Amino acid sequence: MSGLVLRLAGPLQSWGERSAFTPVRDTAPFPTRSALIGLFAAAEGIGRGDGGIDRYDSLQITVRVDRPGTRIVDYHTVGGGMPKARTAATSGGSNKGAAVITRRHYLSDAVFVVAVSGPAQTLARLADALRNPHWAPYLGRRSCVPDEPFLLRADVEDPERELLTRVPLSHSTPAGTADMPIAVEFLRERPPTEQSASSADTLDVNDIPVSFSPRGRSHRMRRLYRTVEQLPQALTGPQHSLLRRLIDYAQTEESV
Repeated sequence: MSGLVLRLAGPLQSWGERSAFTPVRDTAPFPTRSALIGLFAAAEGIGRGDGGIDRYDSLQITVRVDRPGTRIVDYHTVGGGMPKARTAATSGGSNKGAAVITRRHYLSDAVFVVAVSGPAQTLARLADALRNPHWAPYLGRRSCVPDEPFLLRADVEDPERELLTRVPLSHSTPAGTADMPIAVEFLRERPPTEQSASSADTLDVNDIPVSFSPRGRSHRMRRLYRTVEQLPQALTGPQHSLLRRLIDYAQTEESV
């Protein structure tokens, strides 16, 4: 199957694992499948209550953790000091009459590179939508705007191999380590190869979206395989040249 390569980077990201309406709005340490499918659906103009997200069931997603980021917490209020009619709404059709307080967790300065594999027709349609999205993409929350370049490559023959051998890493070469490989975390939906199977951890996460409907949001479980891979030092370089290297990679035609 062919695929595409995305780079998820920005000042802040937040990949919620629980309901959006709890007092503490957490973040997973990596992009969830639910959030990525939501991003794809938004790009294609599919609303939360429209259904049709099963069109993404055939997609396989692999995440490379370039930088895990730093977790920060924002003390957030909605509706404080406002007349009751302008405070947050309740499920019964009224208003709360007071400020709603939440603590929102974010990942600061994180970078993830994502390989998406699947049927060529699905990926071609998705690549077109990501280049000209119906609704702008964001990194888990609307306030989390992605850096450019966002869609690095489309129609890649082996996108997972691209993560291992070609996509520039978003950190600098440490002094005195020019010949040493770099340990990088990967999260896969398929069991790892024999080379890395012995070091793989398994994670069960409840992030496969069944419905995005505001009144019936639901998810089911999937299993992830977490490994640490040794990547070539050649994928790094000076921080000041990172953007140029990413653009060069994005503009290079895939070699046959």
